[in-house]
Amino acid sequence: MPATHVPPRSNPYVELLRTPGALKFSAAGALARLPMSMVGIGAVLMVQGLYDSYAMAGRVAAVLGLAQAFLAPQIARWVDRHGQRRVLLPALLVTAVGLGGLVTAAVLGAPEWVLWPFAAVAGGSQGSYGSMVRARWNNALDDARRLHTAYSLESSIDELVYIVGPVLATTLATAVAAPSALVVAGVAAVAGGLLFVVQRATEPDVVVPDTEVRRRPVVLVPGMPVLVLVFVAMGVIFGSMEVVTVAFAEELGDKGASGLVLAVFALGSMVAGLVYGARHFTSPAVRRFVIGMVALAPGVSLFLLAHSLWTLAGVMFVAGLAIAPTVITGNGLVQDMVARHQLTEALTWVGTSIGIGASLGASLAGLRVDQAGADAGFLVPVAAAWFAALLTLVASGTLRRQAAAPE
Repeated sequence: MPATHVPPRSNPYVELLRTPGALKFSAAGALARLPMSMVGIGAVLMVQGLYDSYAMAGRVAAVLGLAQAFLAPQIARWVDRHGQRRVLLPALLVTAVGLGGLVTAAVLGAPEWVLWPFAAVAGGSQGSYGSMVRARWNNALDDARRLHTAYSLESSIDELVYIVGPVLATTLATAVAAPSALVVAGVAAVAGGLLFVVQRATEPDVVVPDTEVRRRPVVLVPGMPVLVLVFVAMGVIFGSMEVVTVAFAEELGDKGASGLVLAVFALGSMVAGLVYGARHFTSPAVRRFVIGMVALAPGVSLFLLAHSLWTLAGVMFVAGLAIAPTVITGNGLVQDMVARHQLTEALTWVGTSIGIGASLGASLAGLRVDQAGADAGFLVPVAAAWFAALLTLVASGTLRRQAAAPE
């Protein structure tokens, strides 16, 4: 009996990037997102190197992150109403001015209060390119399975950015000059942003909603407050780990290795995201979201067992496996909960919530490190992980009902 020829299965990511214009806007969005992994740790390294204070470094990084977290949804709202190009072009100019002023003030040894407004301007004007890219995917695709793969690809790119960014930032700050990481981040922000906004063919059209629909803020859509709080807690994990990892590596006499350790954390998440995105799931998204958050808590708790950089890198890789699948599923839940004209703003709230948590985590971890050392700082991400897991379990019924009856 002749053998039946079975055609080889095509790579879903290769097929996805063959979508007209997709490779260009995804690549430009990746470059524009590089600063999100460099600015926080770059500010910590610059301020700590120039002022010799982790607490001050954590506060400046917190101001930068909080400004971005609170203003990114407003920028996204303007984008939904006026279009990406009209909003992002002037925002890029403001970002360049803010980062330039922050670096200049720090190099001149200005008081801490002088650094704060520049940090706020730099952070508040960046916007969320991750949500802009996902909005373009949503506009380009009409198949739910391919959109799941697209969101997975972008989450994996987020993690790749977090692999490259911290290593690049720590190398520049420790081997070149303390402020150099923020300088490179500023160049990447402007270059990537310009390459992104000039691509008009794939820019989503502005959707004008009914007046009655427009009145409800997207963050108040049922289910969204729970997701916001969960992702705030996840952000606390990220922000605190940046500060604690730098302090932990310095205590062991190898501060420059902190970027590599943080990259391993992102590597675990990226690998999990790529595998997750290549599969099609029939189980409810809410169930997968709950499983991801519950798995994250014991993984993060392993940080308390780390007594060397190698051990820390290993447990961070394991903990990272739960990150990207959970974020991917969270983005999918958000898409189901909101109307089309609010999509960019809603997706931005995921990144915004993580940004708020990262700023809070950086500040809390900086205080704990200055008071009791890096080991005490690890308690901050562990507490945040268990809070997120418990909240997700408690609110799983609400999320399930809302997912079954989307906005």
